[in-house]
Amino acid sequence: MKREDYIRWDEYFMGISKLAGMRSKDPNTQVGACIVDKDNKIMSMGYNGFPIGCSDEDFPWDRDGDMLHTKYAYVTHSELNAILNYRGGSLQGTKLYVSLFPCNECAKAIIQSGIKTVIYDSDKYDGTPGNIAAKKMFDAAGVEYRKYSPTGRTITIEV
Repeated sequence: MKREDYIRWDEYFMGISKLAGMRSKDPNTQVGACIVDKDNKIMSMGYNGFPIGCSDEDFPWDRDGDMLHTKYAYVTHSELNAILNYRGGSLQGTKLYVSLFPCNECAKAIIQSGIKTVIYDSDKYDGTPGNIAAKKMFDAAGVEYRKYSPTGRTITIEV
């Protein structure tokens, strides 16, 4: 008989998203994303960090201060990195698993790339202007979004 305690697809892809987020060097928020096709094949992944060639030693990680002295002017979000990391053509009809609900800027890229479903873990910015705008655009463009339902399972990986 086959095992019955294997992880489900949502657990698997959200786990991969969270693992990808662990690559982020951001001291405050680590976010990961995983794009999956209709056959549950991983197409791309990303995490929040600076663009290639922009050293994390030379650019700021600060959250407060004027724009040019904070991370906000420089960091690429996990969702956009996952979209830009994909090298295989179209993302039309795919799903995006992400550990934090997308901002309005990432929502634009998600819609434009053809991703049709967003499964997110945290929505800690719910009700903020960027969050409201992202949901409004998703609704208008027909992008489904739903909160990940954790199973309570703990997965330990020894590396």
